[in-house]
Amino acid sequence: MRTGQTHENDWLADRFEEQRGHLRAVAYRMLGSLTEADDAVQDAWMRVSRAGADDVENLGGWMTTIVARVCLNMLRSRHTRREEPLEDHLPDPVVTPDGALQPEEEALLADSVGLAMLVVLDTLSPAERLAFVLHDTFALPFDEIAPMIGRTPVAARQLASRARRRVRGAEVPAADPDLARQREVVDAFFRAARQGDFDGLVAILDPDVVLRSDFGAKRPRVERVIRGSVAVAGQAIIGAFPDARLIPALVNGAVGVVVTIRGRPFAILGFIVANGRIREIDAIADPERVLQVASSVLADA
Repeated sequence: MRTGQTHENDWLADRFEEQRGHLRAVAYRMLGSLTEADDAVQDAWMRVSRAGADDVENLGGWMTTIVARVCLNMLRSRHTRREEPLEDHLPDPVVTPDGALQPEEEALLADSVGLAMLVVLDTLSPAERLAFVLHDTFALPFDEIAPMIGRTPVAARQLASRARRRVRGAEVPAADPDLARQREVVDAFFRAARQGDFDGLVAILDPDVVLRSDFGAKRPRVERVIRGSVAVAGQAIIGAFPDARLIPALVNGAVGVVVTIRGRPFAILGFIVANGRIREIDAIADPERVLQVASSVLADA
């Protein structure tokens, strides 16, 4: 009996590992945090292993449902205890060495989820986010989504529709698919910044460019969102530290850099480049978070 149960547990663990990449992708979109996503997947495994898979016909769907419920609880808890204003926080980027993504990274970033999209998702209610992510990204039907949020399928559909309008209204820009062209534009941006070429910076930036900055909870409050090419160009020149090292990286699959100063982690910069100009810049300048999120790039460097 024990041998049979052990065999069943091993079989279930193997099936869960097969789904881990997908489940982590679900959790990342739900939470916008790599650490919390990993915690959610581990919590889901504990629930799966305790429940067993007897009479479960669709293991993948069942496991997705479990991790989604865990994420929903985490989102609700986060909303009730949030101390940092929502606009002051950027979601965790997926930072990888420059070059081709590894299979696990491709799974995490399926459908080209970028930081700009995660920023918009952070503005949704937990129920809206779950309905939108599970239906529009992972194609779960509303009759499976509805019980998770205690609504009818019609109400779940309405939540997803409301979230979809919010996402479309935000006009999240699509990046140029050519990474080499993206890198050329970003390299030109840093050359102009280091040379103090204000006009050159303005020419590289889209007139409606948005710069979002997250300095962490320990830094004094500064302006977190800056709009317009002139204003952003001024910040770029101010921030062009002469002793900074720029390590090329991919930030959620688009070009970016990890910045170190005197060998210490300083910032992560992610860019959205479209039509030869920079449309968005997302900057995380919390050294502890940079070290955690960009560890693979820093190790290679």
